[in-house]
Amino acid sequence: MPGPDIIDHSPNQPTASPTIATASNVVLIDNYDSFTYNVAQYLYLEGAKNVRTIRNDEITLEELIDLRPTQLVLSPGPGHPDKDSGICSEAIQHFGGKVPVLGVCMGEQCIFSAFGGKVEVTGEILHGKTSPLRHDGRGLYANLPQDLPVTRYHSLAGTHPTLPECLEVTSWIAKGPDRGKGIIMGVRHKNYLVEGVQFHPESILTAEGRTMMRNFLLMQGGTWTENEHLLRNKATRSSRTTQPSGSVANGTSQQGSVGKQSILEKIYDHRRATVAAQEQVPSYRPIDLQEAYKQHTAPPLVSFPDRLKQSPYRLSLMAEIKRASPSKGIISISAPAIAQARNYALAGASVISVLTEPEWFKGSIDDLRRIRQSLEGMPNRPAILRKEFVFSEYQILEARLAGADTVLLIVKMLDEPNLKRLYHYSLDLGMEPLVEVNTMEEMKTAVGLGSKVIGINNRNLTNFEVDLDTTSRLMGMVPSETVVCALSGITGSQDVEPYEKNGVGAVLVGEALMKAPDTAVFVSNLLKPKDDHDRLQRKRDLLVKICGTRTPEAAKVAIEAGADLIGMILVKGRTRCVSQEVALAISHVVRNTPKPSADVQSKGTTENQPLNYVLEQQQLLDLDIVQLHGSEPLEWARLIPVPVIRSFKPDESELATRGYHSIPLLDSGSGGSGRQLELASIKTTLENDSGLKILLAGGLDPDNVAETLNSLREFGDRVAGVDVSSGVEEDGVQDLGKIRNFVAAAKNKAST
Repeated sequence: MPGPDIIDHSPNQPTASPTIATASNVVLIDNYDSFTYNVAQYLYLEGAKNVRTIRNDEITLEELIDLRPTQLVLSPGPGHPDKDSGICSEAIQHFGGKVPVLGVCMGEQCIFSAFGGKVEVTGEILHGKTSPLRHDGRGLYANLPQDLPVTRYHSLAGTHPTLPECLEVTSWIAKGPDRGKGIIMGVRHKNYLVEGVQFHPESILTAEGRTMMRNFLLMQGGTWTENEHLLRNKATRSSRTTQPSGSVANGTSQQGSVGKQSILEKIYDHRRATVAAQEQVPSYRPIDLQEAYKQHTAPPLVSFPDRLKQSPYRLSLMAEIKRASPSKGIISISAPAIAQARNYALAGASVISVLTEPEWFKGSIDDLRRIRQSLEGMPNRPAILRKEFVFSEYQILEARLAGADTVLLIVKMLDEPNLKRLYHYSLDLGMEPLVEVNTMEEMKTAVGLGSKVIGINNRNLTNFEVDLDTTSRLMGMVPSETVVCALSGITGSQDVEPYEKNGVGAVLVGEALMKAPDTAVFVSNLLKPKDDHDRLQRKRDLLVKICGTRTPEAAKVAIEAGADLIGMILVKGRTRCVSQEVALAISHVVRNTPKPSADVQSKGTTENQPLNYVLEQQQLLDLDIVQLHGSEPLEWARLIPVPVIRSFKPDESELATRGYHSIPLLDSGSGGSGRQLELASIKTTLENDSGLKILLAGGLDPDNVAETLNSLREFGDRVAGVDVSSGVEEDGVQDLGKIRNFVAAAKNKAST
């Protein structure tokens, strides 16, 4: 008996598809293989009117030409294509560019070899084994999902280094953690209508083999350009007599999908079923989400249209978290979404697009929720887009509760009443949607809706082909006040320049960003900063905080020396604690002493005092900043009306938590102890979180601050400032000379 994971994909009771008029005389070259019969059977079942089978050594090229084939198919076979394939190579050379040509297994190797490639041993011998197939979603693979099980009988294959210039790899076996292109499983001529597959679509263990055969039989002409022209003319004639039905509101079928769902329709149907099941689970039911929203648990919003208009670049960047796609397969399956999102934010992205579809794009709503949490508290954080196939209010509410600022509505997939309903529901939740279009008719619909942000998808969602001119063609239909975003297919600055000239406001980039070795450099090269001075190279001034200030005179000296923060200890019982009278006097000095450069701010440090006391002191002393130096709950930072600095030891888990304190202070323990932190622990903390910035305290003094900063120079401005207390004291009393020396040493080192 077959094993439990073996699936019979054969047509057990075969039902023939309608005959295809243009497949009236298919010639099948038999390379002496038993599978030739199965290939012929599939061709008949998928619409071939006649299939003539001829062995590779029993016909001459002239006789083959006289047969006037409408399609030519080269069968599997034993041996090597260079010596065991008879007429095949000559046939490929003659018929390539004249009629559609398909090669199967050795037939594919014949194509590879005929155009100059080398077919060699792969290092593995496969006989009736299945493997998951990755493909480009075009030609034979139109409308097919990724990771199809396909059957392999081979030990030879075309090699990547010898791939002829005129051919492209169309399918492959994934390898490595990022599932890159391994053994070649399919090739396609870039101009001629010639395709080959190394696997066996006619095998009973191959999924969607008949669909591949029908996709081939529907091809017409000798080139891809001619094929597209003929199919477009046929579709135009058909549309004049009948309107196709289906679940896609504004979609059209792709070549090879007559009577079958497109991949887009499959995704939508799958999402509908998944969402319907989720809605039945307690805590995820619509009533549960509505109650959560009613209780004000949704995070704060930023305006999507307004944030798009704020960018350090000439065009705004919508940076996408994209692990995979139906057209490209796996892009970067191991990419950590949170770290990637932080890199995008730090590189100047105005919007972070998070794909939340799990099957084809390998995303989730949890990705969005965690990314939103990780950006909490970031100054002018990017807007968060839920990139999803949205068809219900439930998905929009789910996005809002997870932290999205906007959602995607695809005009192609929604009829006009549903589009309007979902658009206005999103507005009711405070989110202006991104409305996606690809054609003139869809653009008219989006403009009529009153959309403030319209995304023009350069990728046709029916056939997944990219046309970068799509955006430029549709720009003239858009009102001037509407922000237009160019979506898909953008890989470099050469793609961006035409959009800038045409008035596009933003570009969405996914795959190229996910693969970029240095996000910040890639973005800067892609979009160019608004001014000539590269924003990414600017150095921020190091902040210097003098803590434990006990006299107005010391505060004045620190300010005149160039300190940025004047700190007072408000912890009763501590030797450095100041009275209310002295604290008011110090605050007065901070407010009224002329500053050498930027404003100086006052800071009060508390440690495990009641929240009411902290709030009272902040208001009484008019503190600009509060520092919490004990075990106070993180949530207090949101209740204190000024920025909060929070003290941590390097190994504390909440140190990098976003959205509460403005910046963490790394210290060795109780403030003013004079104990210096180990540099190794500081470096480990910064290495573990590439987006973390810190203030550094603990044992610093005028003699070691420059050396310490030099030891951490690899982290740049992520060491945002230094804090000193005991290091500028002499016998427990602040030394005015040491204060001046410390500020000078820190500032001078930071400027070099």
